[in-house]
Amino acid sequence: MKHVTLPGGESVPALGMGTWMIGEDAATRAEEIASLQHGIDLGMALIDTAEMYGEGASEKLVGEAIRGRRERVFLVSKVYPHNAGVKAAQAACERSLRRLGVDCLDLYLLHWRGSVPLGETVDAFERLRAQGKIRHWGVSNLDPGDMAELCALPGGMAVTVNQVLYNLTRRGIEWDLLPWCAERNIPLMAYSPIEQARLLRHPGLKQLAAGLGVDPAQLALAWLLQREGLIVIPKAS
Repeated sequence: MKHVTLPGGESVPALGMGTWMIGEDAATRAEEIASLQHGIDLGMALIDTAEMYGEGASEKLVGEAIRGRRERVFLVSKVYPHNAGVKAAQAACERSLRRLGVDCLDLYLLHWRGSVPLGETVDAFERLRAQGKIRHWGVSNLDPGDMAELCALPGGMAVTVNQVLYNLTRRGIEWDLLPWCAERNIPLMAYSPIEQARLLRHPGLKQLAAGLGVDPAQLALAWLLQREGLIVIPKAS
């Protein structure tokens, strides 16, 4: 398994698992849990979830999947923008911890920027870290202007990762955000890396993959994984 080194020096798997729209259907619950557990066993031990996913249903399923495997998992969750204030973030994080059945998150992300000032969110995250409820914090869906504003704040350079949409057909970050973060050694985390399965039907990608003797999904993921400082989180199902 390739790994990515976080700004603090910790190494995490470059290929992890996303859980958007997982845990919302009782008929597929057992299969989804089995998928996550199989991924952990294969070394895809970074799992990303969020309080938004099924309004906590995804976190509950992840909690069940990692029971007995917690020490092997780098666990990521995300807070709603309207819960990113000091008091609200404290309560939201504690709810996520209860649903996941853990004492601490490895990484806690601001899901996207909202009306709460970034400085207040940094303060909230740093308080949670001091309390031992999270180990690292980061952001998601922030553009270069947002990142520059964040990193100029007191404590803002403690940001560990920015999770963004990135795949073969969504390459806008290559113009500005990707090089901006690379210059500052801030890893990116790519969600929807196979464009929610739409890339599997792309004629050009199918032709290239067939010529190489691999699946389109494998080729799409490999194209991302060859980049340094990039974590890739396809949906685990």
